[in-house]
Amino acid sequence: MFFKKSTIQAFKEHGAKNFKSFIHMYVYARWTDKYLAVARRFLPRMAQKNGKKVADGYHAKVLTTQLAKKIVTLNKEIPLKDLEQIIPYPVARNIVLTNPLDIVAMECPCRASAPNPCSPSMVCMVIGKPFTDFVLEHKPDKAKRITQEEALDLLEIAHKNGWVHSAYFKNVCLDRFYVICNCCKCCCLGLEAMVKHGIPMLAPSGFSARIDKDICLRCGLCVKICPFNAIASSWEIIQDKCMGCGVCAAVCRPEAISLKRDELKGIPLDVEAI
Repeated sequence: MFFKKSTIQAFKEHGAKNFKSFIHMYVYARWTDKYLAVARRFLPRMAQKNGKKVADGYHAKVLTTQLAKKIVTLNKEIPLKDLEQIIPYPVARNIVLTNPLDIVAMECPCRASAPNPCSPSMVCMVIGKPFTDFVLEHKPDKAKRITQEEALDLLEIAHKNGWVHSAYFKNVCLDRFYVICNCCKCCCLGLEAMVKHGIPMLAPSGFSARIDKDICLRCGLCVKICPFNAIASSWEIIQDKCMGCGVCAAVCRPEAISLKRDELKGIPLDVEAI
């Protein structure tokens, strides 16, 4: 058969509605690392010409570890509508979680396309059909189906490593949520686009970090590890940069940092609450 089963299924579910978007999705999903390698080269130019437009079509919502765990432990399909305050983009304001317990871990395309990638690399979690089937069928050496427990373990490892959990949305995937990325600041293209080039790729988690200076040891680890450069050398949180990812809290030895709900940062992507 010329087309694989997963390609046919994806077309039946999505391609018939928007063929152009389906073709884009196919290229992106089939050759993601090559796609992102090209995008990385043109990031500075994209930032100068149409950074906002880029973010409107390819973006993420930062998740705390607790919120990421809620998504991978859902036991039912859920549609979420009109999420303007959660995902402030022209696309992906509606979320469809289909077969949320169908999870595939795949090689991170950002790491694969980075000049000096870090490891481990099997850290991206594709959620729900038909994308899980597509990845498994087209990238059998770079993906594997994992259990709910394995997904939770992966999230915990990422949290301890100081990586950012992000729920990614992309218009080539027909305006829906499809993957939880565990992003390191040295390889992630989304973080690079946002921090280095000012492209607003990520929406805040809905929380902000707070430092208890009575407990803080002034060790500087949080300043060094923050992926958004949101902690000043004076151990003050730069609120307009803080995305509420919780990375600083995860590495703080005396537990002097905590996340607090921040209405200025939007509404958390809490699938149970909304």
